[in-house]
Amino acid sequence: MDIGFKIGGYDVKGWMVAVGLPVLSTLAGGVWWSYDTLQRFYGVEAGIQEVVDKSASFDKKAASLGSRIQTLEQAIADNDVRGLNQKLATLSTNMQQILEQQKLLLDLRSQVDKATTVTDNLDDTLKTLQTEIDDIWDAYDYLNENPLGK
Repeated sequence: MDIGFKIGGYDVKGWMVAVGLPVLSTLAGGVWWSYDTLQRFYGVEAGIQEVVDKSASFDKKAASLGSRIQTLEQAIADNDVRGLNQKLATLSTNMQQILEQQKLLLDLRSQVDKATTVTDNLDDTLKTLQTEIDDIWDAYDYLNENPLGK
């Protein structure tokens, strides 16, 4: 049994179709794979170009950041940030001493208020005593001048 057909004046036998179809299918798959690989390559190439273009702007930003970092480092050095811890410790010690002195001053103020209260009362008492002493001296002088009360 011999199967065949004619196409454009050519006699095509069944075995030719059986061999040719897989070969043509393989060739078509190879062409499709080549096309797909080429398109992917073009996509990667475009992506690489985009990365290269953006890297130039990153370089500019990096240079700007480098300048800003250098400025910050200079400001830190100028302000002696490394010595700040020691200065804060000294300041803390000074603040503690000030608080202790403030407590002492408040105690002294309390004592001064008490002393003021005592001295205010002493002034009146001293005036009374001075008056009594003056009266005693006047009486003594009177008795001295008039010994018998004459």
